[in-house]
Amino acid sequence: MLKLITWNIQSARTPGGDTDLDDIVERLRTCADFDLLCLQEVTRGTFDASAARSGSPGIDWFAGLAQRLPGYQAVSALALDTPGPDGAPREMGNMLFSRFPVLQVLRHSLPWPADPEVTSMPRCALEVTLATPIGPLRVLCVHLEYFSMRQRLVQVERLRALHAEACAHARAPRPSGAGPFAAVPRPGAAIMAGDFNMLPESSAHRRLLSAYEDGAPAWQDAWRLAQPGRAHAPTVGLHDRAPGAAPPFTFDYAFVSADLAGRVRALRVDGRAGASDHQPLLLELA
Repeated sequence: MLKLITWNIQSARTPGGDTDLDDIVERLRTCADFDLLCLQEVTRGTFDASAARSGSPGIDWFAGLAQRLPGYQAVSALALDTPGPDGAPREMGNMLFSRFPVLQVLRHSLPWPADPEVTSMPRCALEVTLATPIGPLRVLCVHLEYFSMRQRLVQVERLRALHAEACAHARAPRPSGAGPFAAVPRPGAAIMAGDFNMLPESSAHRRLLSAYEDGAPAWQDAWRLAQPGRAHAPTVGLHDRAPGAAPPFTFDYAFVSADLAGRVRALRVDGRAGASDHQPLLLELA
């Protein structure tokens, strides 16, 4: 069984508003003995709450996570990379951990068209090709724009284009050359997981799942495969007790390419985790 967890850790925030990376790692371990881990909102610099209050330099969560998860190969991609007032780097992005050999890493900056109506920030998708027991597999760790629907829809189109591109590579592999021109498999079979900042049945969700004209295996929502007929379990706001807080809702997903649909055995939301404003998702494939 292949087990994947995806979680937006919100800069390792605790329910009390501080940051605690040990608590994040402990909650991951109690969720499952995972093979793959996709994290969003990993930071380096002064984005974490504790540092902001104290004025001290922010902790490097990228290095901290890698140190706390021995036995996994760690890969990261930055969406935001900007110096702070003191010149020190402030970075935020995605991170993927794998027990399986990493064959290739591609880091994609997602489109960020101007939208003067709302605040927004750069976003990215981390694509990693792995040698797994079920064969070569692409895994994408994704975090889409929250405030701007315009940007989010364009980012969905980019994700669709990346999948079509990978499937075309799988159908017609390039000839291998020397050095950097050596051919590395880019399989069509893929998992895409993360914080998509879209509701089930939204226009962005429907578009992401729509068919491809070139016959590429379309994305399928793993929740629908594992929990047919059941509404998506909420992944955001389960532990928000603030007055006037919105009811819990779903922003986090795991999608699989259609050729992997028959391998999906389970998908569940771990509602116990009180850190972050999101909940971890656990996907199991046979």
